[in-house]
Amino acid sequence: MSNDQPTSGQPPEDDPFLKKPHGPPPSSGSPYDSAPPPPPPPYDPGPYGGGGPYGGADPLAGMPPLAEPGKRILARLIDFLIVSIPLYLISLPWGGAVEVSDNNGNGSGVGDVFSQTYSGHQLIWSLIGLVVYVAYDTYFTHKDGRTIGKRLLKLRVAMLNDGRVPDTGASFLRAVVLWLPALLCCPCLWWLINIVLMFTDKPYRQGLQDKAAKTVVVQTN
Repeated sequence: MSNDQPTSGQPPEDDPFLKKPHGPPPSSGSPYDSAPPPPPPPYDPGPYGGGGPYGGADPLAGMPPLAEPGKRILARLIDFLIVSIPLYLISLPWGGAVEVSDNNGNGSGVGDVFSQTYSGHQLIWSLIGLVVYVAYDTYFTHKDGRTIGKRLLKLRVAMLNDGRVPDTGASFLRAVVLWLPALLCCPCLWWLINIVLMFTDKPYRQGLQDKAAKTVVVQTN
């Protein structure tokens, strides 16, 4: 009988089915020994404090600082004028995009213009304006993250997770969420909510359009 057979019913030490003890094997100097996993990187709270929204490292770590709310409001006002003034001038031969008279033909105040019920004429121009504003925002945001107003104020829209320029889908979603309620539903309330969020939302100062598209607005050089 050969002496190579295992004794006492024990498998040989090189048996591939032999159960190994839990935990990393002791190092024997072999290049095939598996090293223990490296320790996790130190927690990085990022430049805005508090880390990411789920307790991890801040996704904006290493990115430019967040844009100041005042600059964002001014940039949005510039974009609004760039689109609305030509649109209003084009609408004049058809009676203008906004009716500014009450039922008695008297001039209404600015606040009444926003609170009055849309007529069919106003609704048509509001829909035209919605298409133009959404197209404007989508194109420039997807192009390089900067509308004309943001370019003048040195701001840029960036994806929250990695800082890249938003793709077409994110740019379109952001524009629709921004302009649809503003032009067809509740303009004063909608702008007020977004302005308040620019100052109070933490840690990323996201408006409702930013939350929907997962974007932030940062400063550029």
